[in-house]
Parts: sequence; C-alpha cells; structure tokens
Amino acid sequence: MQDWKSHIDRNHPCWVGYRELLERLPGDAFPDPQTLSGLLPSGRAGAAAKGIRFCPAAELPEVAYEKHIFETGEVSTRENSWHDLFNALVWCRFPQLKTAMNEVHYRHLDEEQGGRRGSRRDALTLLDESGVVVFSRDEALLSALSARNWDVAFIQRRGAWNETDIRVCGHAILEKFLAPYKSLTAHALLVPVQDTVSAADPDAILAEGIRTGSLLKSPGDLSPLPLMGIPGWWKDGEQDEAFYADRHVFRLPRKNRP
Repeated sequence: MQDWKSHIDRNHPCWVGYRELLERLPGDAFPDPQTLSGLLPSGRAGAAAKGIRFCPAAELPEVAYEKHIFETGEVSTRENSWHDLFNALVWCRFPQLKTAMNEVHYRHLDEEQGGRRGSRRDALTLLDESGVVVFSRDEALLSALSARNWDVAFIQRRGAWNETDIRVCGHAILEKFLAPYKSLTAHALLVPVQDTVSAADPDAILAEGIRTGSLLKSPGDLSPLPLMGIPGWWKDGEQDEAFYADRHVFRLPRKNRP
C-alpha cells in the first residue's frame, strides 16, 4: 500500500504517543511484521520471559491467540491489516500493559465455559479493542463521566480537560480514526491521580492495576466515552451546547431517558 501514512491524520490528539512510532516506519510500503518488531523496546519480555515479536499470521495457523503469545512471545499479525498494525503499535507504546493483559488472559483461560470467557477476560478484551484511559485529578470530571452527565463533563468542567491525560490503548479505536465520526465511542477506564500522570509511568501504573485487578475486574468498570466530546477532538465544527445536545451521540443513562 503506497503512501499508507496519508490515511492517518497524525495531527489529531488521538495519535499522541503514536506519532513518533509512525515516523519511524517507512512510508513506501505497508509495514510487515518484521518491521513492526523493530519498533518494540529493546529487551521487552513477554509473560513467559520470551521476547515479544510480531509474526505473519500465515505462519501461525489455528494457534490459540493469547495462549500462544504467553508461551512463545509470538504475536500473530496479519499482513496488510490496519487492525493488526494498530495492535502492534499499542504493543510498542504500552508493552507492560499489553503483557499484563496477556498474563491475566492466560491465568483465566480455564474459566471459559460454553464459549464465554468470563467477566475478567471480557473486560480486558473491551479495553484491548476499544479502550481509552482517562487520567485526571479532577474528581468531579471523572464522576460526571462515570454518571454520563455530559453537560457537566464537557461544558461545566471543560477547563479540567487541560490537566487530563487521555491515552488511547484500544487498537480498534485507532482503526476507526482512519475515518472518524461524531458518535465514535470508546470504553473508558477512569483513573484518578494525585498529580499529572506525565510525572509517572502510565504504562507501569496500568500494568500493575491490571495484574492485581485494582483497576479492572469486569466490564462494569469501564464507562462509555463519546470521544468527539473531548475538547479539541471534533474537527468538523463547533463543540457548543447544540453539539452536546445531540442525544444520539451523548446518550443519557437508560434510567434518565424520556
């Protein structure tokens, strides 16, 4: 795929933390698994002390995805796949978080019954595919987001977003930003912090919380977040009161719906 980077609006805030990785990739051909492996932090070990590396999916037919990663360090990666490209980029940006998620998946494999993975693994899958992490020291903002009180979160507490750190970790969300739309909604992990998260290591914080379960135990620990409501994330018009009054996007909790 020639000039594949032109499909990505790297000026959008969702790509913060990924821009440097994208710049390191050649633009004349879609990245293959070997090229993507070169972006991984040196010495990055997987859960079984195997070095993580991306391998062509065609060479790993019918493997159990999470089990295979844990036992070998090999991440099955389809060539010419946007979805798998963004999964690889998340591995490169959040290696500790992705390793922790893989460990927890592996520990809970025997809980799967009748095709159902269990609450813990369901929550991890949602975060992995469509997750964002919101670090904020503004408790009122986090409470409003949890309660889906969009007027408070996006209008009354608008200034609080200047000291709020949003980290996109869901690779399916990154894929949707190839053609973003107003109702694009993520599963948000809301994390209160005492200070700006930039002073700490968010990857390590998230990995520890995932391993212990202190941050995520079930899908109910994730909150829906209409991403275009975040100040500066909607590029196709004003984010005014009329914008936020659109209940097809900024939906009220079921109990509050007319």
